[in-house]
Amino acid sequence: DSTFEFERKRNRPERYDRNLAENTLKAIKKIDKIRVAREERHHKLRMKGKKAKEQKEAAIELEQGIHLVKAPSVLAQDQSLTLPKIKVKVQAQAEENQAMEE
Repeated sequence: DSTFEFERKRNRPERYDRNLAENTLKAIKKIDKIRVAREERHHKLRMKGKKAKEQKEAAIELEQGIHLVKAPSVLAQDQSLTLPKIKVKVQAQAEENQAMEE
């Protein structure tokens, strides 16, 4: 019976086989490539509809907030729509450093 023969061989150590070790290492590399490809394919399938969904949401948001967007030609004609420019005085750093040292 083949089961008894397997049981007999079960606890015996295998002899080192260079070809078997080489084939095992090749198989490990191949399995790793397959695993990576499957992960990429899985991610790609999960993200499949995401871009279209984001574009749809962006279009809805733009429709709702279109009144916030003003055309540049309108801004050029009516200066009240733009913020006034403010001039800010900038002090030299040398003056600040001297004040801090004192």
